[in-house]
Amino acid sequence: MARGGVNKAVVQIARTAILARGEHPSIDAVRIEMGNTGSKTTIHRYLKELDETDSRRGVQHEQLGDELSELVARLAQRLKEQAQEPIDRAEAHYEQLKAELRDQLAQAQQDHLQLQKELDIQNTALQQETANLEATRSMLQTEQTRNAALNQACSDFELRLNDRDEQIRSLEEKHLHARDALEHYRSAVKEQREQEQRRHEGQLQQLQMELRQAQQSALVRQDEITQLHRDNERVLSESRALSKELNQASDQQHKLSNLNERLTALLSQQESERTLLQERLRVATQESQALKEAQNQALEASAALTLRALKAEAALDTLTASLSSTPKEDPEL
Repeated sequence: MARGGVNKAVVQIARTAILARGEHPSIDAVRIEMGNTGSKTTIHRYLKELDETDSRRGVQHEQLGDELSELVARLAQRLKEQAQEPIDRAEAHYEQLKAELRDQLAQAQQDHLQLQKELDIQNTALQQETANLEATRSMLQTEQTRNAALNQACSDFELRLNDRDEQIRSLEEKHLHARDALEHYRSAVKEQREQEQRRHEGQLQQLQMELRQAQQSALVRQDEITQLHRDNERVLSESRALSKELNQASDQQHKLSNLNERLTALLSQQESERTLLQERLRVATQESQALKEAQNQALEASAALTLRALKAEAALDTLTASLSSTPKEDPEL
């Protein structure tokens, strides 16, 4: 259905005006003649009907009368005037649209330049990524080669590991045999150590008994030596007293020799006293000599007992150190 204001008569008038100007009445020309109104399909249909009508009637453009030509010219002028206003509006709209399109074109060109720059950047990045990809491929190939070598090394290592496991099992068996031998050796050593410990304990008890006896003998000898020292001191005191008396007697004898004439009567008595004193001195000297010899013997006996006690203590210390240094029994035994 045709739009409002577009019908066959209007199309015919526009066609006639175009033909009057000597132009070909095409669809676009007719539409422009009508002020860019109407559908091209409708105009084409009307033009086809008009062409068929002209063909049937055999009407030629040269046979039109002057009146019809004048009428057509007036109608064409009127249509042109009526169509000029929409054409002007269309031209203004076209200019505005052209300016907008020009602005859009400039913006599009700027966008194109920006996109071109971005494209160049992306191309550069793509080239870089391509180079990185090539490097990555090379690294991947290297890593694949390395992985193959590592896999081969792992296979070799697994073979060596299996051999090592076999060696470990063999060593474990040897260790079990050695452990059994060690247990047997420890049992023998334990039994021998217990025997030696019992023997050492017996020797220690015997030495302790001998030490106690030696200490008791030393105490007795020490008491005897103390008593001998006391007797010696007493004899020495008596000897000093006798020596003092002898000195006094000698003095008296010297005085008496000077008084020989007056003491002739007392000479016999003095001689007797002197003889007695000399005898007492001799006896005291002999007793002192005997006491000295007894003291020396007591000192020698004390030294011998002390030496024996020291030897017993040394033997006891040696035995104690031997027992202390003897390895303790292994907890695993």
